[in-house]
Amino acid sequence: MADVRRSLARRWACLVLGGALLMPYMMVGVLVAGLARGESANLLLPVQVGVFAAVLPVVAVTGLFLPVRGLSVNAAQGLLGARVETPPRQAGRSWQERRRTAAWFTLHLAVGGVVSGFTLAVVPFTMFTLVLPFTGQSTPVLGLPVTPGWNAIGWAVAGLVLLAALVAMAAGAGELLARLAPVLLGPTPAERLAAAEEHARTLAERNRLARELHDSVGHALSVVTLQAAAAGRVLDRDPATARTALAAIEQSARTALEDLDHVLGVLRDDGAGSRGGPAPQGTLEDLDELVASSGARVLREVGDLSRVPAVVSREAYRIVQEALTNAIKHGHGPVRLTAAVEGDDLRLEVTNDGGRSARARTGGRTDGRTGGQTGGRTGGRGVAGMRERVRLLRGELDAGPTESAAGTGWRVAARLPLRSHS
Repeated sequence: MADVRRSLARRWACLVLGGALLMPYMMVGVLVAGLARGESANLLLPVQVGVFAAVLPVVAVTGLFLPVRGLSVNAAQGLLGARVETPPRQAGRSWQERRRTAAWFTLHLAVGGVVSGFTLAVVPFTMFTLVLPFTGQSTPVLGLPVTPGWNAIGWAVAGLVLLAALVAMAAGAGELLARLAPVLLGPTPAERLAAAEEHARTLAERNRLARELHDSVGHALSVVTLQAAAAGRVLDRDPATARTALAAIEQSARTALEDLDHVLGVLRDDGAGSRGGPAPQGTLEDLDELVASSGARVLREVGDLSRVPAVVSREAYRIVQEALTNAIKHGHGPVRLTAAVEGDDLRLEVTNDGGRSARARTGGRTDGRTGGQTGGRTGGRGVAGMRERVRLLRGELDAGPTESAAGTGWRVAARLPLRSHS
C-alpha cells in the first residue's frame, strides 16, 4: 500500500510539473485574450478554456524544435516509473522523433494542466467544506446558503467525493502517460535499426579481432611450443640448434605480445590506442619471415604475386599462417607451400602428408607431435576462421586430414578471387 501511495504521489508530481510548464503559455495567452476582449474577461472560465485550447498548438511547435526529449525521458523514468528505453545518440534529430516527442510534450502539458487546475480548485474547496459542520453558523458556498447541521455535513461529504474523484483522475492520467511514454519517447524504428546496425558492426569488429588474435597469437604459441620441445631435446648434444630455437621462441613471443597488446588496446572502454600502436598487417610479401618463424621445414613454390590486391594478400597471409600451424600440428612430414596466381584467382595450398617430421630442421621428434602441450587442440576454431575469411572474399576452401602411403597428413587448399564478384 505504501508503494502505491508513493507511486501515486510521484505521478501526481509529474502531472503538476506538466501544469507548471504549461503556465507560461497560459499567462501569455490570457494576456493576449485580455488585450483582445478587455481586462475584465481574463478570469472568466470560458476565456480560460479557450486560451487552453489555443496554446496547445504552440506547445506542439515547441516540442518539435526545442530539445525537450531528455527532460521528458527523465520525468517519465523518475516520476512515472515508465520503462523508457534510452534512445541511441545521433548526430541530428529525425522528423519522426520530433513528431513523437512533440506529441508526448503536448499530452504531458495538457493533461498536467487539467489535473493541476482541478487540484488547485478541489483541494481548497474540500478543506473549506470540511470546516463547515464546525462553524455553527450559516455560510454561503458557491452562492448557496449552507446552514449548520445535516446541510453542512452534506457539503463536507460532497467535498470528499470531489477529492476522491480528483485522486482517481490523477491516477488514471498518470497511468495513461506511463503507458504512452515508452511508445512516444522510446527509440523510433529508424533509431532501432541504426542501433542494430551499430551493434552488428561492433560484433563484426570483435569477431575480426578474435580471428586476428587466434591466427597471430595462436600461431606464435604453437611455434613456441614446437621450438621449446625441439630445443629441450637437442640442448645437450647440439647447443647451436637449441640457441636457434630459443631465438625463434623469443621472436614469436615478442610478436604475439605486440598483437595481443594491439587487440586489448582496441577493446579498451576508453577507445584509446594501444601502447604499441596498430599491429602490423602481414601480407604475402612476408611469407619468408612467416616460414622462418614457424620452425618447420617448408618446401615453397611461390609464383609471381604482384597482381594480388592488398586486401586479398592480407587475408591470404592469415590463411597460410593458420594452415602452417595446422599442418605442423596434425601432419607428419615436411610442409609444402604453394602460392600462385592462376587466371583471376589466387591459389594457395599447404600440405603435410607424412614421412619425416616437419621439425627436422630443429631436431624434433619424427612423429610430428610435441606431446601433451598441443594434444588438446584440434584446430577447429582456426579452420572456421579460415572458412570465414575465404567466404568473405567469395572464394573456396578445402581443409582437413589426408591419407597417403606415408601416413596421415593435413591439407589446406584455398581459391581466392583477385576481384570481388557481386
